[in-house]
Amino acid sequence: MNLRPETTRYGCPFPHSGNRITVGLIQDFPDDIRFAAKEKWAAFTDACSRKNLCAPDAPDMIEACTKVFAFSDFVSRLCIQHPDIFLDLLDGGDLRRPYGVSEYAERLRRDCRSCVDIPGLSAVLRRIRKREMIRIAFRDLHGWSDLFETMRDLTNLADASLDAALSMLYRWLADQYGTPVGKKGDPQQLVVIGVGKLGGRELNFSSDIDLMFAFPEAGKTQGGPVSVSNEDFFARLCRRLIEVIGERGSDGLVFRVDIRLRPFGESGPIAMSFDATESYYQQQGREWERYALIKARVVAGDRPEGRALIERLRPFVYRRYLDYGTFESLREMKQKIARENTRKGMKENIKLGSGGIREIEFFGQVFQLIRGGVDPHYRKRGILNILKVLEKDNGIPETVSRELAEAYVFLRHVENRLQMANDLQTHSLPEHSDDRLRLALAMGYTDWQPFMDAIETHMERIRLHFSQLLATDEPDHPEDDHIRMINALWTNGPEAERSIEMLAKMGVDRPDAVVSELKSYRDLMDADDVSLQGKKRINRLVPQILKEALSGGDPATTLRRIHDLVKSIRRRSCYAALLLENPDALTRLVKLAQVSPWILSFLSRHPLLLDELLDPRTFSAPLDKATLYRELTERMERLGTQDLESRMDDARIFKQINTFRIAAADVAGHLPLMKVSDCLTYLAEVILQHALEMSWTPLVEKYGLPAGCHGESYGFALIAYGKLGGLELGYGSDLDLVFLHTGPAGSTAGGRLPPVDHGQFYSRLGQRIIHFLTTMTRTGKLYDIDMRLRPSGNAGVLVSHIDSFEDYQVHSAWPWEHQALIKARFAAGDPEVGDRFAALREKILRMPRQAADLTEAVRSMRVRMRREHGVDIDGRFDVKQDPGGLVDIEFLVQYLILLHAGQHPELTEWTDVVRQLNTLALSGIMDERTAHFLKHAYLIFRYCIHRLTLEEKPIHLPRKRFADLRQEIISIWRTWLGG
Repeated sequence: MNLRPETTRYGCPFPHSGNRITVGLIQDFPDDIRFAAKEKWAAFTDACSRKNLCAPDAPDMIEACTKVFAFSDFVSRLCIQHPDIFLDLLDGGDLRRPYGVSEYAERLRRDCRSCVDIPGLSAVLRRIRKREMIRIAFRDLHGWSDLFETMRDLTNLADASLDAALSMLYRWLADQYGTPVGKKGDPQQLVVIGVGKLGGRELNFSSDIDLMFAFPEAGKTQGGPVSVSNEDFFARLCRRLIEVIGERGSDGLVFRVDIRLRPFGESGPIAMSFDATESYYQQQGREWERYALIKARVVAGDRPEGRALIERLRPFVYRRYLDYGTFESLREMKQKIARENTRKGMKENIKLGSGGIREIEFFGQVFQLIRGGVDPHYRKRGILNILKVLEKDNGIPETVSRELAEAYVFLRHVENRLQMANDLQTHSLPEHSDDRLRLALAMGYTDWQPFMDAIETHMERIRLHFSQLLATDEPDHPEDDHIRMINALWTNGPEAERSIEMLAKMGVDRPDAVVSELKSYRDLMDADDVSLQGKKRINRLVPQILKEALSGGDPATTLRRIHDLVKSIRRRSCYAALLLENPDALTRLVKLAQVSPWILSFLSRHPLLLDELLDPRTFSAPLDKATLYRELTERMERLGTQDLESRMDDARIFKQINTFRIAAADVAGHLPLMKVSDCLTYLAEVILQHALEMSWTPLVEKYGLPAGCHGESYGFALIAYGKLGGLELGYGSDLDLVFLHTGPAGSTAGGRLPPVDHGQFYSRLGQRIIHFLTTMTRTGKLYDIDMRLRPSGNAGVLVSHIDSFEDYQVHSAWPWEHQALIKARFAAGDPEVGDRFAALREKILRMPRQAADLTEAVRSMRVRMRREHGVDIDGRFDVKQDPGGLVDIEFLVQYLILLHAGQHPELTEWTDVVRQLNTLALSGIMDERTAHFLKHAYLIFRYCIHRLTLEEKPIHLPRKRFADLRQEIISIWRTWLGG
């Protein structure tokens, strides 16, 4: 590529690919800068004398040092503080020569091998960092290295530091917890993936390093004094690695570490298994994350496994077609960035400002995302490589490729020399005149203005090419008649009759109701508690809502449902701005309003969930249980262990977000009924487990650990009954729970307060869990909890010992309590306690029972339940409680299980009605036709209840509805249980 040989006074060619920047003699520098540099040189020679070291006396080296000291306070400061480091670089020859490819890795491994603890490792890494950053900056500033050697050295130093530190930390952590192994017993290693500049081998001088962490598969450690899950092991390892590399101490840091680009961002787990990582990007990955992963590279750890993971993620990054939709996504990103730049004042930011480095990178990345799925040449790392590919492929003219390449190299030089001045992570041009002149001199210019002219020339070219890339050929369309009419409907105000006429002409049903709803929106704008900005945004938003509502049926109802939401956000107009800036989100909102008032009520109570409408994946299947648990764990880890209130709020927000995701996917038709209940159940179980963990730690710190407890062994379990136990949870369901413990006789030990009896400890644990779940905070509450199914109901102890629970169930429980036990299962806590409960449940359900006594007990309980819960409404059928309804099917199934489980243990396996009916048929107790019919009826009733809930309607239907279905259920009931 022929680059124009523009020159400066010092004869420096305009910087471009591979060129070194040369500068004039120190004697030609302005007096102030020259004198300051010589003072630094004098301070350096004094420092050498004090340590009995010989400062360089060769004229060329004195000249080189003085010039570099003039450009970089960072280098001069380190050399004065540590003259031995500089002299070692000089005497050993490292200062004057380029390093080999593996030289950093060999040096770091050798020097770190003797470390015995984290402080020692940190000290070694920071000492090496000082030495090598002096070398890299000195060579670059004096013109002994070019831009690409500088970026390569910085990248290799980061890679080697990560790898050496990880190797030591892994070994030490394995000594504590054993070696992580996979399902087949294979040892597991961490994979460290670099993205951003580190991944692209383009690290700048004071760059942070963007990292992601992953490990091959779940499992547990083996061979150590304490075993932990692989997830726990690698999370600890990652945190220690970040501490060693990224935490600033008295002797500085190694590299700033940024892990916000990992799956789920700051709310995500610090490390995920390969399967979970792949699942995230397939189901939840957002468009900007495709850009982030373009440069993904394994920088430390298990490189072969890491490369295999990146290969697995390729379909997310590179679509298997020409993905021209990327243009539109980049337009949206550009608009967002432009707004952000305006807000933060990025005019003189050479990276983030308009015409900056980021726009060059976006220019290449958009083509990578469009074509990378079908052409592997576009998967190369490095923007200059992509520009060459585009030019060769006739994707862009040679002049565009050349000008962008020149601009990129020039601005990256500026970026490095900005940062080398004081080792600060800055991309903004200096404001002080002396600093400006030093930067201009470092870039080979005699003064600031010609240097600034060059910057503006390059940034203007970048702006031009980037804008042309995203330009659209669509002409500006004037408003059509339909849009004008909608705007007129809103602005007509008091002229209701005219608006009604207009709506009638448009064919709208109930035009008077639509006009009435529009008036309610105007009343909102007249309220005193709405700011002027809020009124302006609502004034712009309502016509958009009206336009979307008129495109569907019953716009008046849609407007009424959304009105409650607008009312709830009227004083927080940022939410109105969100909908205005994202028309697709508004369209999704209107669609939700058209099908479910419950979702709109939920959004009105929790408007922060509007953010979820920005991503259409909100309407697809939500996360699996394992991923939900990881997400909530990471959210909790961000908060201090003592900040219980913040943890409670965060758990509530987590529940609201995921409940909304489930509901949105539900009404969009992506989740069948039983899957909805499964997802709501998974969400509840994850929250219960975290409620236990959040409650456990402070109690142990206060009173000590119960005997036999360690790791995940709590000696405590939360047993789910009712809808939660039966995997039939609905959106508003409370949680029926029983708490059990297996603590032996004795007291806790090791706390800061006097020990307490195990029973008292677990009782307080149960109280804290209920407090965590039910307390109303500013973000709401998690769940209503019903504990009445515990032994002796509300009169019984809150937490039962499992032996006492068994004694009660065997000798004192009523038949209805055994019925309830049929839906009971382990939900959270100690799996060993869960296993004991499962065995106990089977034992109790298989107890011999007299058919006549059981029949009478079940019939009596059903009559009592109908009397207490049924509501007699003329002409209406209660789907749950009336004869032939859902509860009759449940009671019939429970009756048959209790009657026959002694001879058919398989009947105790499941807790949900559908699979219980299947088992009754397979065991021959019920004929297949009857079982199929009851299962079909049960699902119909559940679906009706579910839909009525979403429509915020009572669960009553016209009595003629399902009349034949109900009559057959009554007939089947009478066959087994009589009248």
